[in-house]
Amino acid sequence: MAWALLALGLVLVAEGLLWVLAPRMVEDLLAALRALSLEERRLAGLAALALGLALVWGARLLLGASPS
Repeated sequence: MAWALLALGLVLVAEGLLWVLAPRMVEDLLAALRALSLEERRLAGLAALALGLALVWGARLLLGASPS
């Protein structure tokens, strides 16, 4: 459970930093996403999911973290 809270906190920090440091870039990104088809957005989401899982898995291997 602690890992899930840590992950959620890190996501919120990253999201908040984006909005504070580059709000115009976020608006441009949202406009670019609107131009994509639903299928392209799903594939982008799947790619982000796979990359996120790979990063978490790699970090746990590097840190030798237990699965609890």
